[in-house]
Amino acid sequence: MATRVPASTPARTAAGPAARQEAGKPARPSARERLLASANELFYSEGVQSVGIDRIIEHAGVAKASLYNTFGNKEGLVRAYLASRGDRNRHRIARALTRFRTPRERLLGVFEAQGELFTNPDYNGCAFVSASAEAGAGSAITGEADEYRGWMRGLFTDLATEAGAADPELLGRQLHLLYDGAMLSARMDRDPTASSTARAAAAALLDAALPGAAHGPAAPAPAIA
Repeated sequence: MATRVPASTPARTAAGPAARQEAGKPARPSARERLLASANELFYSEGVQSVGIDRIIEHAGVAKASLYNTFGNKEGLVRAYLASRGDRNRHRIARALTRFRTPRERLLGVFEAQGELFTNPDYNGCAFVSASAEAGAGSAITGEADEYRGWMRGLFTDLATEAGAADPELLGRQLHLLYDGAMLSARMDRDPTASSTARAAAAALLDAALPGAAHGPAAPAPAIA
């Protein structure tokens, strides 16, 4: 039950215009949010090893103690950065797949959602691949990448199961390889159409692997505005 203000409590003085304007402003992001935003911008564009702690702190406008109190060390910040990117990717893909009705359409929809990333001028490849390549053997950073890739493989496998594939794990792995290849081509070849090529290959795989359907030629991926 909400706490009631006693009747004897004096009425508060009405806030002046400056106070009302201040109250109307959005709350300033927390130190954790600012550190993660800075890490996301700098780590993704320049690499986790190239960007030092002092630069992150300066960019975020926080005290050094805030970083160590919140994340423990730089590796903790990198892990949190990767976890946040993984969460955003999961939500982005989940939203994109609501446009499709059948498991087959959703499997191909994963590649269409990927294509939307490739058209972003700030696209700089996969954050998990880049961070893992820079991490030492046995680093907890690799564990974050493994977790995300496990989720991605599981998504393909689950949708393949729903679609009726005889061997959904094999089909899931094949589709995941196409997904990885498109991502690499988009980054290394600077080819934003790589996802359309991967989607067409995925459609051929599905036509061969899914029972009882002649789906005809794969429909082209919708244009990205």
